[in-house]
Amino acid sequence: MMLKNKQRRQELYRKEKKIKKKEKRERQAKRKREAEEEMEGEETAPPPKQKPKTIESMRVRDETIVEENDEEVLADEKTDELSAYFDQKTTPKVLLTSNAKCHLRTVKFMEELLDTIPNCEFRRRKIVDVKKVIEQAKDHQFTDVIVVNEDRKQPNGIFLCHLPDGPTAHFKLTSVKLSEQIRRHGRRTHHKPEVLLNNFSTRLGHTVGRMLVALFPQRPQFKGRSAVTFHNQRDYIFFRHHRYIFKNEKRVGMQELGPRFTLKLRSLQRGTFDSKHGEFIWIHRRKEMDTSRRKFHL
Repeated sequence: MMLKNKQRRQELYRKEKKIKKKEKRERQAKRKREAEEEMEGEETAPPPKQKPKTIESMRVRDETIVEENDEEVLADEKTDELSAYFDQKTTPKVLLTSNAKCHLRTVKFMEELLDTIPNCEFRRRKIVDVKKVIEQAKDHQFTDVIVVNEDRKQPNGIFLCHLPDGPTAHFKLTSVKLSEQIRRHGRRTHHKPEVLLNNFSTRLGHTVGRMLVALFPQRPQFKGRSAVTFHNQRDYIFFRHHRYIFKNEKRVGMQELGPRFTLKLRSLQRGTFDSKHGEFIWIHRRKEMDTSRRKFHL
């Protein structure tokens, strides 16, 4: 029965929470006593520590999760639209643009992307349709097109199109933090960075990860000691850019260079951008897909 008195509800909640904490401590103490009793008189290793239950460890098993060295996946990736990059037949050449009248915050964000992605060029879009931008990029031998969208003077989305045959991904862009906003940030150099991908485990995740990697040259310049990371956690892709230095055999120093932002995949389309007649491989539908916190797609 629901109590109408707010103070009474809060008091009962505090009491119940206190009881649960006490029960938890008792369970932990009991497990510790049992482990000590088992260890008495035996020269054996201590029992392994229990793994904490997290959303990631309790993840709902997805049928599209890729096992290591899956022959079917490897065969598909050898002939997909991104295979020319991974076979080192093409060198990344990225075109960066925005909406017609972008504001200062978006301009600064794109300037940092230009400094982070090697061989990246900015072109003012003016009043030109995205499909026409893509056709012009093909004529000038660009391998990828990045379109930064904004809303209320803030960058809020990214279209990434791999050329000449796609695919095209649309990401929601959040938590943008420029270098000047990062405490004790370092200065970027023009060396080609290393690229790290974490936790892209499904077929969809593999495709998205390969698209992101294809923006950077395959041969990093280790002299620059910089690393770009795309870390996927619960279908949010966190972008970080660091410089590292080996202080000794055991210690490594890290300094963030920026920018810092988060991507959330909204759709993946086969081929180049076509909002009307394009064939979508995957679309994020909140009501149908966000039914469980333990269900991930990347």
